[in-house]
Amino acid sequence: MTTAVTVPVTPERIYQFAFGYAPPLILEAAIRHHVFDVLDKGPKKLGEIGAATGASERGLAAILNALVGMDFLAKDGQGSYSLTPESATFLVSTKPEFQGGLIRHTSEDLLPRWLNLNEVVATGLPVAAVNQQGAGSEFFEQFVSDIFPMSYHVAQELARHLELSGADGPVRVLDLAAGSGVWGIALAQSSERVRVTAVDWPGVLPITRDTVELFGLTDRFSFAEGDLFEAKFGSGHNVATLGHILHSEGIERSKALLKKSFAALASGGTIVIAEFLVNAERTGPLNGLFFAVNMLVNTDRGDTFSFEEISDWLSEAGFIDARTIHTHGPSPLILATKP
Repeated sequence: MTTAVTVPVTPERIYQFAFGYAPPLILEAAIRHHVFDVLDKGPKKLGEIGAATGASERGLAAILNALVGMDFLAKDGQGSYSLTPESATFLVSTKPEFQGGLIRHTSEDLLPRWLNLNEVVATGLPVAAVNQQGAGSEFFEQFVSDIFPMSYHVAQELARHLELSGADGPVRVLDLAAGSGVWGIALAQSSERVRVTAVDWPGVLPITRDTVELFGLTDRFSFAEGDLFEAKFGSGHNVATLGHILHSEGIERSKALLKKSFAALASGGTIVIAEFLVNAERTGPLNGLFFAVNMLVNTDRGDTFSFEEISDWLSEAGFIDARTIHTHGPSPLILATKP
């Protein structure tokens, strides 16, 4: 006879989640004290890091060892700290894929709002609806620049997938809720034939213009101010991008936006949707489920959706061949074609 082994239930995971706020705040402290920048020049001991950063050795020791525990730093037998491949790529402020803006956004913008989650759950109302132009413009003026690195390489992957460099004629791109302009910029960089129309709120478009100018692409961009449901999209576009927009709009507005985008595309045109996805059963992935709560806190109707849901909306709007392409971003891209 076999004896069943009962695995004891422990509160270990609850203890871990109780300190769930710790990793982003530790990362931010290290970024603000230039720890990763200093170590990018080579391994250093605690005293050397203190001398280079001006921070206290007591404070540094605590966060450095925590970063080793999280695999963002390594520590050798002589007590020297060094970067890992992950921190060397994403946490050094001079690197193109630096994610520090996203970490700052967590502590300065998200956590204060999430502290009101009990009330938000009770009322179903957000702390402040950032998907509305008044509060939203101020929120996104800084945020869109912070998240540029999150989407830039994904947008470059999209450009390669669309093979715009081999286009025979002009390629017209409609960058909706353009923000920093990251999607249009990457597509324009892939081919001199690309011309981009960037649409966003009047308070955000100056950021778009500045970023486009930084990349030397102003002569290939035009700009349309206004809410997505009021601005004129024009017609005959070959590509329309919706980069992380649907999650803030909710179901009905998302459906309407897809229909308006369909009308703006030429026959054979492609719509591209970047989104944090959940599975059809809404049991995972955890990142998408957490982001749904983030939408509860920050929007009046936002949510995260499954590929199946978005695919159905695309079909209702008239699109065909809804599909995903894998990227190195937080989720795949969804593409569909106007017949």
